[in-house]
Amino acid sequence: MDDFFLIAQIKSTFGDDGSFSVSSFSDFPERFFRLKKIFIEVFGEKKEFVVEKVVQEKNKIVLKLKNFDSIEDIDFLIGCNVFVDGKNVVKLSDDTYFVHDLMGSKVFCGSVFFGELKEVISLPANDVYLIYDDAGKEYLIPAVKDFIESFDSAAKCLYLKPGMDLEFYDAD
Repeated sequence: MDDFFLIAQIKSTFGDDGSFSVSSFSDFPERFFRLKKIFIEVFGEKKEFVVEKVVQEKNKIVLKLKNFDSIEDIDFLIGCNVFVDGKNVVKLSDDTYFVHDLMGSKVFCGSVFFGELKEVISLPANDVYLIYDDAGKEYLIPAVKDFIESFDSAAKCLYLKPGMDLEFYDAD
């Protein structure tokens, strides 16, 4: 079974030719212009659709699907999530990871187990990792090289640089 990756949500119809705008969850808006097919979650199942056209209208990404030619044809898709399969995932540069790869990772400070990564918070300057230790205490760690030693995506282990004063990053 293929893995699916959430990239957008259908927001509204756009014009009367069956086009719709999406709210992108991707850091790579240019990815939409290379898509030949997408998967839309309809009634709990991911269904494959052929992308006929993609345009950018001001700050909106607008898609048109093959054989969907009116507002009535696509109205039931408003609010549905848009996915791509593993073959259409954007290739990331070294030391860059998808949020879904990071979520649930075991976090170590040096070689000592510290906690679990529960959330990635996107902020203008950089992402921040919300980590819970075994006692349920929250820590906010900036997702920058000054704090992160490495990430093993296969083992789902995030390694913080040893010697950090983690109490300074206590979220309370």
